[in-house]
Amino acid sequence: MDTADFDFDLPDELIAQEPPAVRGDSRLLVLRRGGGPVEHTSFPRVAEYLRPGDLLVLNNTRVFPARLLGRRVPSGGAVECLLLQPLGDDQWDALMHPGQKLKPGSRVVFEGSGLRLHGEVVARHFHGRRTIRLWADDGIDVAAAIDRIGHVPLPPYIRRLDRPSDRDRYQTVYARERGSIAAPTAGLHFTDAVLASLASRGVERTELTLHVGYGTFKPIRAARIEEHVVDPETFAVPADAAAALTRARREGRRIIAVGTTTVRALESLTVGEDGGITAAMGDTQMFIRPGHEFRLVDGVITNFHLPRSSLLLLVAAFAGRERILDTYREAVGCGYRFYSYGDAMLIL
Repeated sequence: MDTADFDFDLPDELIAQEPPAVRGDSRLLVLRRGGGPVEHTSFPRVAEYLRPGDLLVLNNTRVFPARLLGRRVPSGGAVECLLLQPLGDDQWDALMHPGQKLKPGSRVVFEGSGLRLHGEVVARHFHGRRTIRLWADDGIDVAAAIDRIGHVPLPPYIRRLDRPSDRDRYQTVYARERGSIAAPTAGLHFTDAVLASLASRGVERTELTLHVGYGTFKPIRAARIEEHVVDPETFAVPADAAAALTRARREGRRIIAVGTTTVRALESLTVGEDGGITAAMGDTQMFIRPGHEFRLVDGVITNFHLPRSSLLLLVAAFAGRERILDTYREAVGCGYRFYSYGDAMLIL
């Protein structure tokens, strides 16, 4: 299948640069896979489209301030470091800039909030990737130092510097498990009031964790989508979530995934011959594209995605390529806001 088959025109002005003034004050487009016109509504009314007994599955990962801004030692030149994944012993897989000047042994320092965080490049890899070792003055915990001086790693298509308010707004209200460098953005629309309205309607809720990595922004550069490789992401589905999924599946109730990250975690699970779902933790590189047979997911709440991206292919696999592209064209025509701080879509 050609990657060019998943392209669409998107005016720059529809790429949301800011969250809505009030969390949850977003538009909602409702698409039914069985056919019929799309519906246009607001996200606080999402409960009207779900049934008593539906199981809503949330990704409770928490974004940490993974972007560090500092200087090289001793030259003083500016340096930027995006922490991607901890490797143990305070070493990290990271993207660093300027890459050509940061060879093994290079020293850097990041300062802020009265703290100083030191780094040494341990190994050099391709495309700006580095292994870096971090330590803080006075024996301060490295994770605590990162949380105090780091910056929210806003997506590359948000063309502004992060602000203190992004620490709250680029985070779901139910975020708990620290480890993502990007938010599971479909969850950004939920408020305590929306969650309460879903509960009062009889919608059950459970949570899993998938830590979102930098690969979520990676475009598909290959001409054929089959040649694309999805970067691994760590996930965990605890026993209580597996039990809730098992009950819903055996009782014929719908499973509604909040976000493409949740879909990937769910579709990576093992389903027994008796319909039982097994708790699991590990890495997933599942690339969901047209032709995928969904085993657990009956509905998806999602944002609007990048052209030629693995996330667009996932929703196209769920609802059909032509249907999704037609719907995206309608969304563009109606002025929906796209990407992380944009509006939402419910596919049933």
